[in-house]
Amino acid sequence: MPKRLDITLSTEQRAELREARDHHPKAYVREKAAAILKMAEERLSALEVAQHRLLSRRDDNTVRSWLRRYLRGGLASLLVQQGRGRKPAFSPSAHRRKRRPRGTRGAVPQPRALRP
Repeated sequence: MPKRLDITLSTEQRAELREARDHHPKAYVREKAAAILKMAEERLSALEVAQHRLLSRRDDNTVRSWLRRYLRGGLASLLVQQGRGRKPAFSPSAHRRKRRPRGTRGAVPQPRALRP
């Protein structure tokens, strides 16, 4: 059986997590804050929280990583970091076509030596 995580949060951290759970504009931050509070206040294991105490099931290692990140970096570490997530399949700025001079559409360029 895995060792239960012993979580000790200060009163400021508990207040910060309650505020995030109840009022944060991002739903995923509210979910992470709620999971951490359940583990700290109700002394539930990460497995119990991940499988039965959230709206949708999560992997228990995911819930543990939320806790570790919060303890290491505070509430800001629960936000999705810049550059993470699915990349766009097409980005117009990355796929700009080079323009040809007018009148050369479909024409095959000839070497200079063969031109009359």
